[in-house]
Amino acid sequence: MDESLLNFSEVAWSRQKEIVRIFYKEMWDHADTASVPQIFHPEFTFRGSLGPQLVGYQQFIGYVEFVTAALGQYTSDILAIGEEGNQVFGKLRFHGYHRRELFGVKPTGRHVWWYGAPIFTFHGDRVRDLWVLGDIHGLIARLKGEAPSV
Repeated sequence: MDESLLNFSEVAWSRQKEIVRIFYKEMWDHADTASVPQIFHPEFTFRGSLGPQLVGYQQFIGYVEFVTAALGQYTSDILAIGEEGNQVFGKLRFHGYHRRELFGVKPTGRHVWWYGAPIFTFHGDRVRDLWVLGDIHGLIARLKGEAPSV
């Protein structure tokens, strides 16, 4: 976990990028799902970094609760962010302390992490689709206490 966090003061900012920052640093990092209706369209689609494909607020909130329960002190580190038209994309590192079963691995207490590459598609001021590719194999290896293969 030696890659530097993005310095927000060095990035050209926009309303869409700010919504992405709020999504990760305020909503995910605090497991505070109250802002979900302000960020997303009611029937938004979501493909999470851990694999599920979901639709709408309730399914997504359930995913947030599952992940943050399994990983204590869950944090999203924004490493890079870009924007093109109605899409914002980035490179993130997700991490926390393994405290509930995840991918069939019993809780270990280990600090584990994985990388993700999100693509947010906006319709107006809200996200209509969020697709995140996640390094699940790296996460599973860390859950098991193994070095991820390169």
